[in-house]
Amino acid sequence: MRKTLILAATAALFPLYSLAGPLSPEQRVDLTAAVESYAPRMNEVSDELWRNPELGYLETKTSALLQGELKAHGFEIDTGVAGIPTAFIARRGSGEGPVIAILAEMDALPGFSQDASPERRAMDGLEAGHACGHHLFGAGSVAAAIAVADWLEANGVDGQIRLYGTPAEEGGSGKVYMVRAGLFDDVDVTLHWHPASGNSASQGKSLANVSAKFRFEGRSAHAAMAPDKGRSALDGIEAMNHMVNLMREHVPQETRIHYVITDGGDAPNVVPDFAETYLYVRHPDPAVVADVFARIEKAAEGAALGTGTSYSVERTGGVYSMLPNDTLGRVMDANLRQAAPIEWTDEETAFGEKLQTSLGDKAPTLSSVSQVEPYEFGTQGYYSTDVGDVSWVTPTVGLGTATWVPGTWAHSWQAVAAGGMSIGHKGTKLAALTLATTAAELFQSPDSIVAAKAEFETERGADFAYEALIGDREPPLDYRLPTQ
Repeated sequence: MRKTLILAATAALFPLYSLAGPLSPEQRVDLTAAVESYAPRMNEVSDELWRNPELGYLETKTSALLQGELKAHGFEIDTGVAGIPTAFIARRGSGEGPVIAILAEMDALPGFSQDASPERRAMDGLEAGHACGHHLFGAGSVAAAIAVADWLEANGVDGQIRLYGTPAEEGGSGKVYMVRAGLFDDVDVTLHWHPASGNSASQGKSLANVSAKFRFEGRSAHAAMAPDKGRSALDGIEAMNHMVNLMREHVPQETRIHYVITDGGDAPNVVPDFAETYLYVRHPDPAVVADVFARIEKAAEGAALGTGTSYSVERTGGVYSMLPNDTLGRVMDANLRQAAPIEWTDEETAFGEKLQTSLGDKAPTLSSVSQVEPYEFGTQGYYSTDVGDVSWVTPTVGLGTATWVPGTWAHSWQAVAAGGMSIGHKGTKLAALTLATTAAELFQSPDSIVAAKAEFETERGADFAYEALIGDREPPLDYRLPTQ
């Protein structure tokens, strides 16, 4: 009965589409060949991005390169969407059938200059680095989108594949502005992946997050000759941070609060008239994040009152937690397991062994790169991503593949190193193939999409209405630039 209802719903959603079922061996071979054919160019693209890392909202050359690859393969592209110059949407396919999106992140991180070496060694003239592997993310997603678009056309399958170029994942909440602008409203399913040190299609939860810069202004004076004339902006920051630290005892258990003082003055003999702290609040529940952040704003208000200063706050980002989808996760997991496993050369193994000496004594065995981890659903993760917002407006599924040496953490020089050579390439190809086969299977099995949507609607609740945690602010295109 349930199957009958799903098929009936499918016919209503996609009346011109013929159900075909899982991929045949021949279709899988064709998609594998397409990814293999593009892989050399995919590697060139990822290496070009790795050599020229660009920070959030500043990915001008990166975005242009990815768009150029897609244009060369027949995609129509909308650029500068959601008020973000480097954001784009690339489309290819028919107007009938499902719409499936693939996300492509692209931004680097400051302070991670590193060459493709198993030892810590910065690159001359380079300050940033792809310590989260978004150069691989972008290149691999483009490879998958091209393979699926060609497959749709060659097989006469109705449907549209989209590639969403999504800037500033690292604290800039780029996807949030794209979701808020309604750019995912007509998407049936969204796929994504992320570089990792192992292979897994498990679907877990993340932490919702609000990030903000608190800026205090006071009155400068000579710290020895006229201290009574000064009102220290740094005192305001320190008073606020002290109250935030006292608050840790009185917040829900899973709350995370962390901050850095980005500007505390220039000289100890001058009472600083300006100071800034950059703060994050995280929790699995977006409502708790909003509540804790409101309390922190009250702490800032009290700190300003007590120190005779004034303050302002700028929300630089805010993301929802991930809403995982088990229906899609099992489809993704099956396709990951049917792909050829990663195999390292002797040279890559030697690289991995050398790099692991910097990771401690409990690093996994190198052979784990050829294995797929057991599938799990609903596990709580302690990270934040703006993919979370996407997952609350469209059924979303992702995977991770071994682009790094086992034991490597994201946001590390070790991740930068492996991401700049063949180890990163091999994991990216596996991700591209899994994305491509998963998307193709969903295109010709829209009953799976209907089942995923039913799960999605149940899990987020009938009364849910999306409201971005960033409020109505415009994208902070300068958030990676120094405060003037």
